[in-house]
Amino acid sequence: MRRLAPLLALLAALIARPVAAQAPVWDDVDLELVLLADASGSIDFQELRFQRQGYADAMADPLVISAIRDGAHGRIAVTYVEWADAASQHVVVDWMLVGSAEDAALFGDRLMAPPREAFGRNAIGAALMKGVEMIASNHHEGFRKVIDFSGDSANNWNGPSIAAGRQAALDAGITINGLAILCLVCATGRADGYDLEAAFRDRIIGGPGAFVVTADGSEAFANAVRRKLILEISGLEPPSRHAAR
Repeated sequence: MRRLAPLLALLAALIARPVAAQAPVWDDVDLELVLLADASGSIDFQELRFQRQGYADAMADPLVISAIRDGAHGRIAVTYVEWADAASQHVVVDWMLVGSAEDAALFGDRLMAPPREAFGRNAIGAALMKGVEMIASNHHEGFRKVIDFSGDSANNWNGPSIAAGRQAALDAGITINGLAILCLVCATGRADGYDLEAAFRDRIIGGPGAFVVTADGSEAFANAVRRKLILEISGLEPPSRHAAR
């Protein structure tokens, strides 16, 4: 019994010692992708649902799944955020790993379920900063980090400037790609008197391999989203600036 006393004392000390906080587990992925979708006042409820469905369908497309599987890790980390006013950015789907058709289906289910919570006038600079924050605070480590920004305007009515949001992303090593929405299910485009694609190219996108694609109708939107995801996941660029028209 005397021989056991020191051992028992040591065990008691180990048990009493506070357990050190475990370091977060980092998931290695080929891409960290923030999908920043327009939910400002110019996007009605029908169009918002249409956008969500377009991204859900695109993520589950066999060509997109194939592009994911062809990566070194065979999976990406993705989150979907709807943006509007500077104080109104809603995380619809929080970070999740997508590496299979089952994962993509789950992403779609999570995307279509929540109600709309983002409202207000355009705050593109704040939206870009939200994308930077989402990448900086996750527990994933990707070869590439991309903010996929979509919108039907390049105007910034409140919050930080577009230039400030763009620079924050570039300083963090994040590429910003753009989807310029000329029209979804509306009768006319919304780019009032200016070239929306050119405005995206000149003011919003940036970083290695950054590009803009456009959508001017429901079918074009679905095709543009699918094509853009394949390009982003594969780390490629469209062959021309009008490739997705």
